[in-house]
Amino acid sequence: MEKYLEIFKNSYHGYFNYLWSEITSFHWENYFYGLIILSLLVWSLELLFPWRKNQKVFRKDFWLDTFYMFFNFFLLNLIVLIFLSNATEALFDDALAYIGLSIESFHLFDLNSLPFRMGLLIFFLVTDFVQWNTHRLLHRVPFLWNFHKLHHSVKEMGFAAHLRYHWMEPIVYKSLLYIPLAIIGGFDVEAVAIVHFTALAIGHLNHANIGWDYGRFKYVLNNPKMHIWHHAKVLPKNAQYGVNFGISLSLWDYLFRTDHIPHDGRDIALGFDGDENFPKNFVGQTLYPVKTKQRNVS
Repeated sequence: MEKYLEIFKNSYHGYFNYLWSEITSFHWENYFYGLIILSLLVWSLELLFPWRKNQKVFRKDFWLDTFYMFFNFFLLNLIVLIFLSNATEALFDDALAYIGLSIESFHLFDLNSLPFRMGLLIFFLVTDFVQWNTHRLLHRVPFLWNFHKLHHSVKEMGFAAHLRYHWMEPIVYKSLLYIPLAIIGGFDVEAVAIVHFTALAIGHLNHANIGWDYGRFKYVLNNPKMHIWHHAKVLPKNAQYGVNFGISLSLWDYLFRTDHIPHDGRDIALGFDGDENFPKNFVGQTLYPVKTKQRNVS
């Protein structure tokens, strides 16, 4: 127990110092200002090349989504996520040690032993494929879907909708990523930052009010014209759990036949069945899965 109290203290103190240094000093690897600059760039593209020309500059729930961006990207880590991540890692390591194993015993190979670009590509492909499968689980498992509904409560798409999600989602994603990343070994901080910001940029663009599909690259990269159908309120009868689950890559959807782009989806209705009863504010949306579970029990 003392070990985990120490992890809690170090996680909270360490991330607070990190976040404060990010806010008070500008440097080229700064996540805080990197998110702001990226968001402003994608928002500028929305204003210069709007797909839905009648959509307002400050679309429906613009400020709520902006709050979610900073809450999920920074405050959530400070409040709970860093501690949970570190505690889960320690718990897993302790469980392996109890049966005489270590995390190193799972390593099939070390990415750092490969040429940087090859290692970076493998790291990107593995993380994106695991996240694609995790995304499918969020739609297919009722318990997880109640959390993921928050992301699908968006009624007008814009770049900031990318980071409107429940705080439970990154816990699920990080937990399911832990073993695959352990298998391929560690990778340096620079590579993780590159993959992270690449995924962040693609995710912002996927949710932006931009009618791009990237031409021939649409079969590899997820894109706004594809992702809009993921948020469609009316789903095809043979895919009631969802379509177009790609995070950064569309490749997995085409390979496993979960792709669906029947026509230009610019003006399709977004949301999910029954979303008119979904809470409209942060507190209500955060508590929704708990209250839904309570109603189901009663």
